[in-house]
Amino acid sequence: MIRKSRKTKETDIEVALSLYGSGKSKIATGVGFYDHMLESFAKHALIDLEVQCKGDTHIDDHHSVEDTAIVIAQAFNEAIYPVEKIERFGNATVVMDEAAVTCDIDLSGRGYLVYELPVEGKVGSFDTELVEEFFKAFAFNLPLTLHLIYQRGRNKHHVIEAAFKALAVALRRAVTPNERTGIPSTKGVL
Repeated sequence: MIRKSRKTKETDIEVALSLYGSGKSKIATGVGFYDHMLESFAKHALIDLEVQCKGDTHIDDHHSVEDTAIVIAQAFNEAIYPVEKIERFGNATVVMDEAAVTCDIDLSGRGYLVYELPVEGKVGSFDTELVEEFFKAFAFNLPLTLHLIYQRGRNKHHVIEAAFKALAVALRRAVTPNERTGIPSTKGVL
């Protein structure tokens, strides 16, 4: 179990991560919808994830979402890099009722985000603009190349949840052990 923490004037965060887990999670960020997304992420990535965040949610949820993404990504960084004897690339399209989102990733060691989810407004009290903030912080702090592409859907909850689940499945596939790959790069290092 990898443990990471971060404490600022805005947030106090503790994360524990087991990369090859069973999908168990214990999430408490103070942001209900976000907790639900992280629980879904852990379940479908087959990681064990614990997240505790005390944040300045009396202002808004921005710092709690962004900062937990940073710490979760740092834990993944420690668990994954240096990349060796795993698939490296992963992709998935996840559907939720009318919604479908595709995620493609490369555990390249280079942070990059292509984000094409047309979600605006709120889901309950959750600002949907924070979805992009999560994926940006995750991609650049892991780091990995991450493409999230909206295929279809009208329900914002479904579209966002499909995105988190698509990342989960793509990541699970990318870290699948493969003894034959060695270091999966023509450069000889990632």
